[in-house]
Amino acid sequence: MYETSDIRKGLKIQIDGVPFAVVDFQFVKPGKGVAFTRTKLRNMMTGAVIERTYRSGEKFEPANLEERQMQFIYVENNMFVFMDTATYDQIQLSEEQLGDNRYYMKDGIMVNVLLFDQKAIGVTPPNFVELKVVSTEPGFKGDTSSGGTKPATLETGLEVNVPLFINQGETLRIDTRTASYTERVKK
Repeated sequence: MYETSDIRKGLKIQIDGVPFAVVDFQFVKPGKGVAFTRTKLRNMMTGAVIERTYRSGEKFEPANLEERQMQFIYVENNMFVFMDTATYDQIQLSEEQLGDNRYYMKDGIMVNVLLFDQKAIGVTPPNFVELKVVSTEPGFKGDTSSGGTKPATLETGLEVNVPLFINQGETLRIDTRTASYTERVKK
């Protein structure tokens, strides 16, 4: 069990059977009365942020979370299928559950799947993924000195801004934390 003195950013607790992560907190000791802690909590299943105030001494139940490494294998009826490579168990997550992380799902990629009470609630892709450019406008000779960028659509549907020298068919390294181009992959 956690107490209010244990509250810190990133702490994962369970409220009414739902996992929450502490986004922000502030300890307040008024001149009169009992000290309390103001918190902002993010629902780990829906992403909604709520604000709660807790008096000193209140107790919290730790969230029963587990992170397991799994391999993305395919998409079926808008459901993304992942397999545990040790046990060969398969789980499915919807596009809504993945959010923007769906743009980094390439066949065979290893990801961390967050489980709450053995039910998958989210995915964390690796920090960098390599994706192929499927469409972009051609760059013009002599245009590179301005350091301009142009939009490019990648094989998973992700759109990123890339330097003018990038062409269709090239493979790029994408930073999944910022959804941005980092470098061209030479093969």
